[in-house]
Formats: sequence, C-alpha cells, structure tokens
Amino acid sequence: MMVRAQNVWKSYGTLQVLKGVTIEVEAGEVVCLLGSSGSGKTTFLRCINHLERVDAGLIFVDGALVGYRQIENKLYELPERIVAQQRSHMGMVFQHFNLFPHMTVLENVLRAPLCVKREVRADATKYAQTLLKRVGLADKVDVYPSQLSGGQQQRVAIARALAMRPKLMLFDEPTSSLDPELVGEVLSVIRDLAKDGMTMIVVTHELAFARDVADRIFFMHEGRVAESGTPEQLLNNPQEVSTKAFLSRGF
Repeated sequence: MMVRAQNVWKSYGTLQVLKGVTIEVEAGEVVCLLGSSGSGKTTFLRCINHLERVDAGLIFVDGALVGYRQIENKLYELPERIVAQQRSHMGMVFQHFNLFPHMTVLENVLRAPLCVKREVRADATKYAQTLLKRVGLADKVDVYPSQLSGGQQQRVAIARALAMRPKLMLFDEPTSSLDPELVGEVLSVIRDLAKDGMTMIVVTHELAFARDVADRIFFMHEGRVAESGTPEQLLNNPQEVSTKAFLSRGF
C-alpha cells in the first residue's frame, strides 16, 4: 500500500475542512480526486506530504507514518529535517508553477537533487536532461521561465518533481492556471507517467482525463469522501446526490 489515510480531520479555526477522510492507494495506482471548490481536495493533498498538519487521523506513505512518530496512542511531531526527508520521496506539482525566475530550466530541475539529495552534479545533470527530454523540453534547458508558455512551465515543474525520483506524485489541479489550448500538453505528460506505473494522486476538474487515466476516482463533498469507484462506476452511474449534482454541471 503506497498511501493509507485513516480518518483524517483538519480545520482552520472554526472552519472544518476535512471530516474523517479515509483513502487507500495501491502502489502503481492512479487516483483522481474530484469535487467542487472548497470540498477539501487540495487540503487533503497537502496533508499527505505534511505541508498541512492534520488535527486527527493518520497518513502513511509506503508504510511510514508521515510527519509524526506514534508512541502508544500519542503522536509526536517529527523534526523538520526528517519531515523534509519524507517529502523528498513525494513529488508535488502545484496549480502555479513556482519556478525560480532567476534560474534556467535546467537549474530549476537540478536544484533539489543537488541541494537536498547532494547528488553528483554530472549525474544529476544527465538525469535532468533525460527528464526534460521526456516532457518535450530538451531544447529549453538554457532558457528562463519567463521565456516559456504556461504549459511549458508546468512541464518543467513536473520534471523538477521527478528529478527527486519520488515514489509518489501529487498533482494539485495542474492545468487550472493554463489557457485551454495548453492543457493537453500537460495532461499528456501525466498520461505517460501513468503508463509507466507511477503512483499518482491527481486533483482535477478534467473529467475526460480522469476517465482515461484513473484506476479509481474519489469524489469529495464538504470535507468527506462522498463516493468512490472506477471511472466507469462513478462517472457513468453515480449513486450520491452530491456526485450527480457535480457531474450535471459539466465540469
């Protein structure tokens, strides 16, 4: 089991965002999270790699409890250096590309392997070039983010996440900031990762993409998993009123 989230709760002040979310993801599985804005999808994704601390519940990635050590029934938060080490096994791609504007494409991809994993520059550079070729940007290694389209910047962000050789990839609406004509080029890269067996959790509103790529879909509503199933089950024959209402709006 690559990801096991048990009864995860999260609030911000009086706003309860996650209300007992339980999800399991097998190694090599692609899971899509659907739901309206405010349903808790992004918060849950950020809890998986401990960018957000849970109020209750447990999250395990590849068998390891994320962010905490458990002694009997008490949780103790891990030091930041250990949390950072855990995060290094999880690649995350955000809605906004978050590239370093003063660094070239190649430098952006190299930064984490060199600074976090202390890889040998020659080896890291060779792998970074391989990844940039994979996402269709082999000819852009020496250009700066401002010289790229949004779709190209997001593909650099994917290559940057892959450069850490993660066990798990987390995508938070990776196409939501893109013009419609650029969406396809990013989804194509994610499709290729799925074919290669990468374990992925993808928050998306792209129903055609979810139908094509996901092994399972979880529909979130008001902080809970309202329904889950295969794409065929959930998209063609939803059972819950909230799922039917969401799909009827044509996202």
